[in-house]
Amino acid sequence: MATDTKPTVIKKYANRRLYHTGTSTYVTLEDLAVMVRLGEDFVVFDAKSGDDITRSVLTQIIVEQEGKEGQNLLPVTVLRQLIGLYGDSIQSLVPSYLEFSMNNLSRDQQKLREQMSATFGGSVFHTMEEQVRKNMGMFTEAMRLFTPFTGRPGGTFGPKREDETASEGTDLDSLKKQMADMQAKLDELARK
Repeated sequence: MATDTKPTVIKKYANRRLYHTGTSTYVTLEDLAVMVRLGEDFVVFDAKSGDDITRSVLTQIIVEQEGKEGQNLLPVTVLRQLIGLYGDSIQSLVPSYLEFSMNNLSRDQQKLREQMSATFGGSVFHTMEEQVRKNMGMFTEAMRLFTPFTGRPGGTFGPKREDETASEGTDLDSLKKQMADMQAKLDELARK
């Protein structure tokens, strides 16, 4: 999305209407979602106060997209973990971690599609969907490691019992092995 041109200015009025200053037309959240998918950069300002409300509007777009049938990208567990990180001591690390991860995914997205299509043929979307599920599972597990007193069986809090700590060690080892295997597969696909 980084370009030399200035972002399009969208103004949001009190009646909740969004005005695209570039085309001099009113737009919807869905129109803005299309602009994001096309890589068009924009900022949204409150027409009365002049405040930058881009983050709030982008969040509204995500909520609207998540509400559509079959459009869910954020599992409930991830949403809960994100909410749990607000006010946590590692809160400041989360934005850079998420931005880094999403930039890598975006950068490698087309390359990954082509390689998977060449490798797996017609089953590429099933395979890709399965890989996304695994990645989200690893992300969920990684987020759980950042918050060791949440996400435990039964939703309990407090210090962990010895048997829980021992099983986490094997879970972590398993997760590390899965990540190493996945990296090896990605390296192999990249060489092809």
